[in-house]
Amino acid sequence: MTRTHAPELLAAARQLTHHRRGFLTVAGAAATLAFATNLLGMGGADAHAASVADFDARRIKEDPFVLGVASGDPHPGSVLLWTRLAPRPYETDSGLPKARVRVEWEVAHDERFRRTVRRGSVTAHPEFHHSVHVEVDGLAPDRVFYYRFRAGSWLSPVGRTRTAPARGARVGELRLGVVSCQAYHDGYFTAYKHLAGEDVDAVLHLGDYLYEYAVNAVGGERKYTDRRLPAHFNRETVTLEDYRLRYALYKSDPDLRAAHAAHPFVVTWDDHETENNYAGGTPENDVPPEEFLLRRAAAYRAYWENQPLRAPQRPTGPDMRLYRRLRFGRLAQFDILDTRQYRSDQAYGDGWQVPGPESENPVRTMTGAAQERWLIDGWRSGTRPVWNVLPQQVTFAERRNQSAPGFKLSMDSWDGYPASRERILAGAESAGVKNLLVLTGDVHVSYGLDIKRDFRDPGARIVGTEIVTTSIASGKNGLDRPADWERMTGANPHMKHYNGRRGYALVTLTPQQARADFRTMEAVTTPGAPIRTAASFVTEAGNPGLKPV
Repeated sequence: MTRTHAPELLAAARQLTHHRRGFLTVAGAAATLAFATNLLGMGGADAHAASVADFDARRIKEDPFVLGVASGDPHPGSVLLWTRLAPRPYETDSGLPKARVRVEWEVAHDERFRRTVRRGSVTAHPEFHHSVHVEVDGLAPDRVFYYRFRAGSWLSPVGRTRTAPARGARVGELRLGVVSCQAYHDGYFTAYKHLAGEDVDAVLHLGDYLYEYAVNAVGGERKYTDRRLPAHFNRETVTLEDYRLRYALYKSDPDLRAAHAAHPFVVTWDDHETENNYAGGTPENDVPPEEFLLRRAAAYRAYWENQPLRAPQRPTGPDMRLYRRLRFGRLAQFDILDTRQYRSDQAYGDGWQVPGPESENPVRTMTGAAQERWLIDGWRSGTRPVWNVLPQQVTFAERRNQSAPGFKLSMDSWDGYPASRERILAGAESAGVKNLLVLTGDVHVSYGLDIKRDFRDPGARIVGTEIVTTSIASGKNGLDRPADWERMTGANPHMKHYNGRRGYALVTLTPQQARADFRTMEAVTTPGAPIRTAASFVTEAGNPGLKPV
């Protein structure tokens, strides 16, 4: 079977090929793609109305809501609701014609919908793979709501969501689930089953929602005996069709669907939603920049189609502004970062390397200049919350691989971009940020780390806390104490916790402290493992430094 990009991406590729005869830059390739792949507006009337027919939802013969429902990015007066119509999710067209479908939605105070507060309808466009993103306004702050969708005679599962507290509200407690890294082929998503039953206000997903790697007919380490997955999953994702189908595979998991239905999600990506360890417009492998940007455009478009994200996050070509800010009363401000799209290429060819002039070059950036300014300006303006929280992707605190001289650092983490980290810490200091809390994924283990103002100085003061959540499934079962546990904890005295099992973190914020409970399971290669709390720590407001509970 020949794999081709979507027609609009192929049109962009032809323009890019033509431009290669002259001087082609990554920026020029991005501009061409942005023009060629510009999508229609959010769910309203559009210029393409004459070219796409309507399809009567009453003609849908199979359940179109098999991928579930989701909500995200809670604001004080609104929520974002998501679903995607897919009667046959493992097929390219999801079992629907290339036509618009009307979808009704409803929000209520109760899960039986006796007290409806908002209702309306939205169009599921084939250009968006029949996904819908509904921004429901006019809701009361800090309230639980229930929602559902209807297409023809079909009703979706009921979802539960929550609005954020009013900006000036005094909030006594905020509970968060923190997750990352869910390689389908490495095991079951049992952690999500447990998370669905936790009492949290929101879930922060810190990246690697899917993996681009092939998934074989038995689901890799899941070792299915009751089903066979289609052959088109057994290849790496490259085209828009590939990425769309891979999201369908992941979202068909019942435990992931349960977590989405139970809690609003705040999402950001890492690398595997596109390609392992890419950096800005630079791919992992040696392919032309315009070819990689075609792949990135496909990946970003499929990401937006399948996540509960608002209109400002809708991509244009290979670009998508994912960094954004959420506020939960006077208690917490969340500055959600994107450390993939704008970063400099990894120094010294990536991997763990001895730091040197290349990695320590002051012009290197993890966030790009615009995002860095946005972050620091956001800290300086407005009423300062108790907690400034940075949900982001890769380990922020230093991690030496040994105590002896000649130690190596990960060039893919902030250790490979120390000047960028210094600018962030200096910006927090100049803005008067007192309680900095960094939330991280990526590494398939959990860490609790004190953030030092200068990691080269053993006596440097602690200026913040980093909670690194382990993976949902990536890395398979793992160990409580990985093989390098003694070496890593010995080389990094600011590392207060290290565990290699799968699971998630619960973070509870109050005006007095932040508490982290590291929840782990013994196995993901078999379903149904119980969950336990492996360790708990607190850091006090105004007195940073992790202490065991």
